[in-house]
Amino acid sequence: MSLTEQIYAQALVLSQDSTDVNQELLKMLCRSAENALRRLLRDGISPEDCRADFIAGASLMALAALSETDDMANLEQIRTGDVTLRRGSTDSAACCLRYQAEMIMRPYLKTAFSFMGV
Repeated sequence: MSLTEQIYAQALVLSQDSTDVNQELLKMLCRSAENALRRLLRDGISPEDCRADFIAGASLMALAALSETDDMANLEQIRTGDVTLRRGSTDSAACCLRYQAEMIMRPYLKTAFSFMGV
């Protein structure tokens, strides 16, 4: 099983109801999350060096992106008079998922700082 397939499988497990998930979109988002995380890894670290964390982090990133694709989820107001649609500023579920992915991957990323031990 390829790394992308493992990330996708993990994302399906983590999604609340995988029957409602747009699976093709989720696969694309998993590939995108994998590529994004690869670019952020510190020099000398490969996805295989932190495989379990990489899969978990990428799957959480993909689910965060999937959560943000649902435009109606953040809809706060609809007016038909002069057609006003107003979305909320952030998707709290996506922010939470992205934060969890960052915490998992923090020790391996070149842009993050974390204590490894004393």
